[in-house]
Amino acid sequence: MSEVHAVRRGLLRDRCAAAGSAAALVSRPANVRYLAGGAPPGAVLLLGPDEDVLLCPRAPAGEGAHGRPDEALRIDLLPAPDEDPVVAAAGLAAASGAESLAVEEHDLTVARHRAMGKSAPRLKLADLGFTVEQQRIVKDEEEIGCLRIAAEITDQALGELLESILVGRTERHLALELERRLVDHGADGPAFVTSVATGPNSGQGRHRPSDRRVEEGDFLSVRLGASYHGYRCEIGRTFVIGTAPAEWQIELYDLVFAAQRAGREALAPGAAYRDVDRAARHPLESAGHGEGLQPSTGHGVGLEIEEDPQLAPTAMGKLDACVPVTVGPGVHLPGRGGVRIDDTLVVRPEADGGPELLTMTTKELLAL
Repeated sequence: MSEVHAVRRGLLRDRCAAAGSAAALVSRPANVRYLAGGAPPGAVLLLGPDEDVLLCPRAPAGEGAHGRPDEALRIDLLPAPDEDPVVAAAGLAAASGAESLAVEEHDLTVARHRAMGKSAPRLKLADLGFTVEQQRIVKDEEEIGCLRIAAEITDQALGELLESILVGRTERHLALELERRLVDHGADGPAFVTSVATGPNSGQGRHRPSDRRVEEGDFLSVRLGASYHGYRCEIGRTFVIGTAPAEWQIELYDLVFAAQRAGREALAPGAAYRDVDRAARHPLESAGHGEGLQPSTGHGVGLEIEEDPQLAPTAMGKLDACVPVTVGPGVHLPGRGGVRIDDTLVVRPEADGGPELLTMTTKELLAL
């Protein structure tokens, strides 16, 4: 992968040079990992015209959850663990003769930005913006391979939970068990805080597990994902507990399933972000559920669980091939519960079979 990371750094260096900056400082951890192969805690990456340097408060501790830095990179350890690496990087850039330095202003506090200016007063600080985030949108096949394994681990963990007895157990207990199973199957850890929602809590997009116990007849909504070599996926499923679903549960489930299928089928290179969102949102709005819908139907995934693009009504832009996204509409009826169905997919052209589904757990309305 070292060659891949070098190519990524080269692309960024060319873009910075075209914008008038001979050097760039990358501080956002996911961006550091993307360009350097690893992002030890607190590390920043300085891209210079002649040499790239990873500045670390402490020595990298092998692969671990933060990845392994590219062996071709120079690694500088800061003299004191409490020294700010961005300030040290500004001084290093100035000492190397750089006149300007592009920085990720959206990741830096005002205080850190000012400290850099004081450390290297002759160095012009420019805004790198979201250049690296935009570079990360389209994934290579090795990145997609990591996402595919993360999805397989997630499916395994969820499948095992569905085979166990659920009635009487709390949302919090089930969430902890799912996260343990993810690690047991080889994940770095959960991709985000696992959500388990039962009964009146089900169908909510950001529900944090509580001490509510699973009861017969409940909807059970689960949203989880594994992180594998830093790459994160997402799955969401809804089930009925202990008995055949009621008529209203079947109708609501069928509606959300149809909306999610419409969103999945709209994924194609060249499709507008907002059109994918509209495809999934329209059936729910037509059925009278527009008011309580989430602001977006889906989003990109990768080294972060929520990346660009956003599949939202006001999102600008069009999908490219090899962009992994989630599609996850949901409806929550206050006091009753609801349904969420999420998948992680990779945008592929029709000639290659259309969107590639990574999360395979059944979307049939099962009574567990």
